[in-house]
Amino acid sequence: MIQPPFLQAGDRIGLFAPARKLTENEALLAAKLLSEKGFEAVFAPNLLKEDNQFSGTDAERAADLDSLLMDESIKAILAFRGGYGSVRLLPYLRKSYPTPKWIIGYSDITVLHHWVNQKLGWMSMHGTMPVNMLQAGMERIQSKQSLVNALLGNPETLIVPDTETKVQGELCGGNLSVIYSLLGSDLQTISNKKLLFLEDLDEYLYHIDRMMQAINRSGIGPGSAAWLIGGMSDMRNNTIPFGKDARQIIREAHEGLNSPLVFDIPAGHEPLNRTIIMGMEYRLDAGRLTPLL
Repeated sequence: MIQPPFLQAGDRIGLFAPARKLTENEALLAAKLLSEKGFEAVFAPNLLKEDNQFSGTDAERAADLDSLLMDESIKAILAFRGGYGSVRLLPYLRKSYPTPKWIIGYSDITVLHHWVNQKLGWMSMHGTMPVNMLQAGMERIQSKQSLVNALLGNPETLIVPDTETKVQGELCGGNLSVIYSLLGSDLQTISNKKLLFLEDLDEYLYHIDRMMQAINRSGIGPGSAAWLIGGMSDMRNNTIPFGKDARQIIREAHEGLNSPLVFDIPAGHEPLNRTIIMGMEYRLDAGRLTPLL
């Protein structure tokens, strides 16, 4: 896996919206925020376009990503927000790009992490986005600083619940619903001997069970070297209760597998969303998840 160059103060970060639309004021506040952290924000040409819920048409949003990838002055590309729509960009993108650079985001951006990791062979950053950075709270501030640290070449070692098993492998995964949507496609998660990270938001509990069944039957779950579970946030239940919460569903799906299962990874749809690098080797040992630079 190719590691894009880390950034330096003053470097340019492209801001684009692969899915849901945003306002001009939000874009300006995001640019100010990046400037305060020592970077120069560059707006993609179609950033403020609108097409129903999307930030422009599929072709316009894909053209934004393409232009930022082709611009040699841009060192990283930050998604403003998720929502839904990143998968619709794929038919418009090239098969290769000349210069590796960091693509950053989470949630719906899981599609682009898979594309970057598995098609371009580059690492990418699963981390907070401006839509979250603009919200108040100490954990939002910590998440923002975690991303800045990673961009400058100092990705964090995460403190996680201890496990008796030591394991090392490349990090893969992301949003469970998106991973489920990619099953059977050319971007199905490749997890063999890797550390599989999963997180999700606002799903019915029986949907979580359905997705975990599919993850296992596809081989993604059993083939991984460890399961790392981030936020499983704001789950919903039916009038007739499912009878298990998200942790219990995941724990049951993991039964019989010879790999560590670790909950409470501080990443996902929670105020504390620390940056992890997809495609980078990590070591899980004694309650620490350490990036191996």
